[in-house]
Amino acid sequence: MFYQLYELNHAALAPFRAGVEALRYVSSNPLNPMSQTVLGRTLTASLEVFERATRRYAKPDFGLNETTVNGETVAVEEEIIWSKPFCQLLHFKRDLPPAHQPDPKILLVAPMSGHYATLLRGTVEALLPHAEIYITDWVDARVVPVTEGGFDLNDYIDYVIEMLQEIGPGAHVAGVCQPSVPVLAAVAIMETRKDPMLPASMILMGGPIDTRINPTAVNKLANEHPLEWFKDNVIMTVPFPQPGFMRPVYPGFLQLSGFMSMNLDRHVMAHREFFDHLVKNDGESAERHRDFYDEYLAVMDLTEEFYLQTVDTVFIRHSLPKGEMMHRDVPVDTGVIRNVALMTVEGENDDISGLGQTNAAHAICPNIPDSMRLHYMQPDVGHYGVFNGSRYRQEIAPRIIEFTRLHSGTRPSDAAPKPTRSGRKSAPKPE
Repeated sequence: MFYQLYELNHAALAPFRAGVEALRYVSSNPLNPMSQTVLGRTLTASLEVFERATRRYAKPDFGLNETTVNGETVAVEEEIIWSKPFCQLLHFKRDLPPAHQPDPKILLVAPMSGHYATLLRGTVEALLPHAEIYITDWVDARVVPVTEGGFDLNDYIDYVIEMLQEIGPGAHVAGVCQPSVPVLAAVAIMETRKDPMLPASMILMGGPIDTRINPTAVNKLANEHPLEWFKDNVIMTVPFPQPGFMRPVYPGFLQLSGFMSMNLDRHVMAHREFFDHLVKNDGESAERHRDFYDEYLAVMDLTEEFYLQTVDTVFIRHSLPKGEMMHRDVPVDTGVIRNVALMTVEGENDDISGLGQTNAAHAICPNIPDSMRLHYMQPDVGHYGVFNGSRYRQEIAPRIIEFTRLHSGTRPSDAAPKPTRSGRKSAPKPE
């Protein structure tokens, strides 16, 4: 009943939020002489903090309407080119001149771990000037009717394969965090089947390939409890009147609670600073806070079967690095991969996918030639710095573009910006 109580609490607070919003409108109105005083701004700030702390955050928009190619601003349009009940494939279509040479096609497989694909907005934005970008836009399980059936890790892998087939031959696939495991499995399956749509390269970023290496708090939690504990304690049923009524799910608000508890002091301090910025009328700093938390606090539910199968396969049994992973009763053999280039990216201070967990992909793909593999460790960044932020834009994104062009023969006129050389990279030989 916990999910139902959560929904009931949200509904019970609705009248208070409405009253607070009305009062905030009055207290912040320029015609109100109190609005420009410290007392007035303090009242307005208090009301906004209350409203934001009790609201349900909707799925954000990507909002990427333009980019710069060859020094020219070009329009960008989102188009859905493939769709299934639990995911749709978005293409950021750039309005390029006819003479523009082909750019690499990159499928970004966004995490299905509680947040929406818009968490990778910065990832897309940095790559868009130099590549055709596609992204998996996962659907909140709470809004998928039970009549559409289930969705598990096997379905996830099938979705990745189907999307690569939709994009066409010679594409590149990037798995950000959690998708690294199913992306690697999908590539292995396509190589086994000799699929003509096999991608040219795969980029695995901050992913839990082998969580036995430098286990983090997330990894330790999974190892401390049997799978039945997770089923009994974190799986709940979608309440009425949601479209997914009666679907068993791992609620997004539980995942968010777990993430926030890992750095609770930091989040509390951020909201305290937000309050101070509002009182001081520091609009720019306050807006940055809003932008970040509008994204961070927007969460989605995961299906029971996908969540439990992922916990069991990735964090408890370590099936992929042990060579024991199965896809629909067929072994996933990463040793067959020899025609797909492999790039792994890690953050030095990653507290979700520990240092070395992603690099482990090289060891379990021994038949990829050394000339087709690269490992890069970005100093001084945590988990989110692997795919977002200034160091990602300046050092990681240029390396991804450089890697995809090297392994696809794509050489358009607008050369990718050269990364700085402050990081550490290597082409490790499998052990």
